[in-house]
Amino acid sequence: MKTKTSGVFSGNFVVSALLGVGFAFLLFRSFHGTPVGDLLVGHQRHAWTLQNLMWVVFFVGLGKLFERFRQAGRERRESMAKLLPEDDETILTQAKLPPIYRKARERSAALFLPRLIRRIILQFNTSNSIDSASALLNSSVDLYIHELELRYNFLRYVVWLIPTLGFIGTIVGIADALNYAGQPGAYENANFLAEITKRLGVAFYTTLLALLQAAVFVFLLHVVQGEEEDALNTSAQYCLDNLINRLYSEKSQS
Repeated sequence: MKTKTSGVFSGNFVVSALLGVGFAFLLFRSFHGTPVGDLLVGHQRHAWTLQNLMWVVFFVGLGKLFERFRQAGRERRESMAKLLPEDDETILTQAKLPPIYRKARERSAALFLPRLIRRIILQFNTSNSIDSASALLNSSVDLYIHELELRYNFLRYVVWLIPTLGFIGTIVGIADALNYAGQPGAYENANFLAEITKRLGVAFYTTLLALLQAAVFVFLLHVVQGEEEDALNTSAQYCLDNLINRLYSEKSQS
């Protein structure tokens, strides 16, 4: 039986963070000193700005989304692996279940469908009750839905973090502009207004970039989560049609 573990700080996290750093540096080299560059990477002379940090966080989130999207694809392919009989005539008695159970045990323990099959078969072998097996399917699906929600905790944190960084940039930009304006003799500088406007630009650009990133990220988040939930529903329906509805209890017939 193959197992796979993954955490927040996995290889995917590191690769995504490095891609974010590379993308931010590419934007800096390509657009620095232009209005587009002020929005995307800031106007500082060095490459590391708050916008760059936002790009790194954004790419880390995209990496986790891609990981979840791949998992949804694996779940969908699993429902096409023909783990259960799909014809219109097969009836499953207890004697026919061990080969199906062994086949499910050979699949990845991280996938919903093999776990559902193993649970249902074990329950049916223990209780010899179709009603108990059906009830277990329903309760297992509820548990897996909760499990899916937990898998998206980090992604929901990213959804919160990106706008938060934008608002921090707003505060930093306003504070920087006020600090400059409060310096003795600063108002006598011929470029005083231009410098104030430039410093305030950080406040507005970081917020604008954060809102744009959050809009894209939330859309992708809902699409990917919907894919995973639909894959779970497909697995549950597959078990209902090809396992629960085919079970035959000799005890109930005697």
